[in-house]
Amino acid sequence: MSYGYVYVAQIAMGANMNQTIKAIAEAEAYPGPSIVIAYAPCEMHSIKGGMVNCQNEMKKAVECGYWNLFRFNPALKAEGKNPFSLDSKPGVKEDYRAFLMNEARYSALTRSFPDRAEKLFTEAEDKSVERYNHLLRLKDLYAPAE
Repeated sequence: MSYGYVYVAQIAMGANMNQTIKAIAEAEAYPGPSIVIAYAPCEMHSIKGGMVNCQNEMKKAVECGYWNLFRFNPALKAEGKNPFSLDSKPGVKEDYRAFLMNEARYSALTRSFPDRAEKLFTEAEDKSVERYNHLLRLKDLYAPAE
């Protein structure tokens, strides 16, 4: 996005199908380079209940603030519009830890290194809030001058 001429989107199909389709369509239509970064849980995430819950896991990731949805479409700047769209809401901090504990890769850490896990999870929660606030600042930064 800092280059100013690259279409960039961050998506999670299970969280917002419409945003996913819109981002992919915009990326395809954009007459320059495009990158779409998708949250896609895999077997290694060890989601409780198995991969059948993959779509729900994506939704939880966005709702708790672990993953944010946005689109940066440089073509909108020429139309006098803000090229940056933040498509997700602030995460619910209480849900962040529950999201982490739903994946064995994180919950195993609480058994092996409980003190370290607590510190790391708290830091991750705080960083998720910082990331969202950064995206809010980007939205303001790219807003057209009036």
